[in-house]
Amino acid sequence: MPNPTAAMLVIGDEILSGRTRDANMHHLAGKLTEVGIDFIEARVISDRTEAIVAALNELRERADYVFTSGGIGPTHDDITADAVAEAFGVRIGVRDDARQLLETYYAERNIELNQSRLRMARIPDGATLIENPVSVAPGFVIGNVHVMAGVPSIFEAMLASVLPTLTGGAPLQSRTIRIERGEGDVARPLSNLAEAYPDLMIGSYPFMDNGIYGANVVLRGTDPERLQEAEARLLEYFEA
Repeated sequence: MPNPTAAMLVIGDEILSGRTRDANMHHLAGKLTEVGIDFIEARVISDRTEAIVAALNELRERADYVFTSGGIGPTHDDITADAVAEAFGVRIGVRDDARQLLETYYAERNIELNQSRLRMARIPDGATLIENPVSVAPGFVIGNVHVMAGVPSIFEAMLASVLPTLTGGAPLQSRTIRIERGEGDVARPLSNLAEAYPDLMIGSYPFMDNGIYGANVVLRGTDPERLQEAEARLLEYFEA
């Protein structure tokens, strides 16, 4: 039985402009690998409602789980929640349980819960909240879409609360073999290996180290015995 699949939508002009470096995709990929969910696609898009709606509707049809990051804060350009509501064709408004979380949090810190901050309590109808132990403003889940913050520390905390609710599969394992040959010499053996082991993912990553040219060959799969067999066969190619 194949593993469940996941896709990610990274939302924000600041990512596309190069002003902010995305770290959430890397973190998500590692955590999904650990629980046996295949990460099949990631997209970075601008803060435009029509772009978010179109991408989200496509990805939620293609993957079992979709994760978004960014655009759920208090400012005018935080439009992700509204776009998600539009994608699902539901209403959105300030929800009592989300408002209560914010009221308690800000009251304890003697900070006013103004209209801008209250925007973070706007949740699409039918969604369930994702806990935010860092700054309390919640994310939410609707259908197979998990809407989370863009700030890495908050994204990671939200993901930690979400992962136990997901159905995973066989964790992906990997082996890395250093081959001190140029990629031109490695290419044919790797093609033969890929043909013999179609159930494995095989990648070649070239390097130059102190004048030595070579490639790190990475084998990925869920069956450790198949990985061991493939590694042994690869090394046989280069024994001479």
